[in-house]
Amino acid sequence: MESLYQMGREEAWMVLADLLRELRERGETISSDIMNNLRSAKTMIQILKADPTHIENIQRIETYLENVEFQLVSAAQERFGTEYVERWMKKLEQARRVTEEKETAPRFVLGVPRGKHWLRVHVSEETPQRDTERLAEENGLTCKMQEDGYVLVYGKNENIKSFLRKLAEKFRSARKL
Repeated sequence: MESLYQMGREEAWMVLADLLRELRERGETISSDIMNNLRSAKTMIQILKADPTHIENIQRIETYLENVEFQLVSAAQERFGTEYVERWMKKLEQARRVTEEKETAPRFVLGVPRGKHWLRVHVSEETPQRDTERLAEENGLTCKMQEDGYVLVYGKNENIKSFLRKLAEKFRSARKL
């Protein structure tokens, strides 16, 4: 289940940290904003690993990683050229692909058909059962309420990813109110 929430984020973080380290070794000055975003992304990834019910962090992680990637790639392009950047972009792409391959072997969950991807969403005021079930249905997923207060959502991997993005967007907009 953990890899469904990460979807390459931790591996992408490691590649970006390596790029940052290499740029520093080559004399590039790295702003404190980049360092703070990279640290914040790692912290959010660790929180999500420890408690996957904190799906509101998914969008934050993506934003931090995108900011770091943009700034590092821009600096690398300016200083070392296109070939250098292309090598790093390939590494980043491979890092994301490795996790997708890991996702094909989720742990066994009672009630989920073989070959389907799944996740559990904690029912709360922020994620009411009705809203979770509606969003799952809109994304072509099946869901079942479990006795422990979680909704089991399962279906195709792409649909799970779409569901998570939309749920994260819902959290983000709800938090702004």
